[in-house]
Amino acid sequence: MFQNTRYILRLTLLILLTALFSTAVIVAQDDSEEEEEGDHAIHWSYAGEEGPDHWGAMTPDFTQCLEGTAQSPIDVTGAVALNLTDIGFDYMDTALHIFNNGHTIQVNADEGSAITYNEITYNLLQFHFHHPSEHTVNGEAAPMEIHFVHQDPNSGNLAVVGVMLTESDADNEAYAAIFDHLPAEISEATASDLVISLDALLPEDRTYFTYQGSLTTPPCSEIVRWLLLENPVELSAEQIAAFGEIFEANARPVQPLNNRDLFIDSNE
Repeated sequence: MFQNTRYILRLTLLILLTALFSTAVIVAQDDSEEEEEGDHAIHWSYAGEEGPDHWGAMTPDFTQCLEGTAQSPIDVTGAVALNLTDIGFDYMDTALHIFNNGHTIQVNADEGSAITYNEITYNLLQFHFHHPSEHTVNGEAAPMEIHFVHQDPNSGNLAVVGVMLTESDADNEAYAAIFDHLPAEISEATASDLVISLDALLPEDRTYFTYQGSLTTPPCSEIVRWLLLENPVELSAEQIAAFGEIFEANARPVQPLNNRDLFIDSNE
């Protein structure tokens, strides 16, 4: 009888401990799920309540989108002519690592391509597109704009080469591999057998405007030396329309210059 009582007590204790352990596991799982939800990136867009007018209020990380005084893009007008240093392009061919990140079509560059500007080497990370152009020239937007994003590995600062894309009658063969493989849905960059010439994506004449500015997307960090090529590259209406079907409008409105220097290269 005594042994039976002890057995029942042990069994009861085991059941209670099991219940307590199970509850603890469930609570821990719930906490983990909440942390994961909290880690999700803030969703922003180009229209409505998540559009550019509201970026700065979405999170403290985006404050510069609202309060920054050196924001991009700008209207390129009234530039002062100056004898500027040449942009040293050292571009290699790259595999077509193309993907849709939900805000644009982006191509990640293979390692090895870079520019040198004012004796600083900036490594090419990626390039992406905006429709219509983000920068305007004398108040006029181009159909599209391409941004080549480079980074100084020492400071983390960026140098972005911007090129206006205008409309012509014929397809641009240098861009054909890109525009023939535009991913319509959000995707990840994948390896590709296709190879593109980065240098062929640029105009031959590389006269440029320059000013100090920011990322044109959140968090709008003011760490960008902008190098805007004066001469555009032409795409066909069909190529431009193919991008527009995926991103009808993914351009931030122009921002005040706020007395920043805006120069144009006067080298001949």
